[in-house]
Parts: sequence; structure tokens; C-alpha cells
Amino acid sequence: MPATQKAKRDTLNIRIKPELRGLIDRAAELSGKNRTDFVLDAARVAAEDALLDRTVFVFNAKAYAEFLTRLDAPPRPNARLRRSLQTTAPWEK
Repeated sequence: MPATQKAKRDTLNIRIKPELRGLIDRAAELSGKNRTDFVLDAARVAAEDALLDRTVFVFNAKAYAEFLTRLDAPPRPNARLRRSLQTTAPWEK
């Protein structure tokens, strides 16, 4: 492959116990996904969570004080907030 072209997909090989593979296959089938898509989706979510849990925000003292002030302030009403508050929650349907 020329250096200017990139592979559309890479391969990820893993060793897995048969019982775990069966568990994943059952869950993938119930989710309407194939094994690859199921595993990739689960791995992506876990990777995003791991990275987001370790995100560090660095503020100077003034910016941090402003950040805390905004966090503590009540929400300012706007059309989107009003619409959200009037929408029935999914678990209440």
C-alpha cells in the first residue's frame, strides 16, 4: 500500500476463553449486532470513560472562581430549558 493511503480498518487479535466468547456472542445477538461491532462498541465506551475520568482542567485562581460561581448559579430560563422541563421523562411514560 502506498505511504499516502491509510488502511480503512486495522485488525485487533485477542485470546478469549470459549465461555466468555459465548457470553459476548449471546449479548451481541440480543443487541442486534455482530460480535465485532458489539466488542468494538463496548471497548470504545470503556476507552472514552477511562479517558474522561482522567481529564484534568487547569484554571488560574480567577478562572476557577468564575467556574465555581457559574456552577453554583441557578440555571437561566430559556426556551430549551423550558422545553426540557415540560418533556415527560422516558421512565414516566
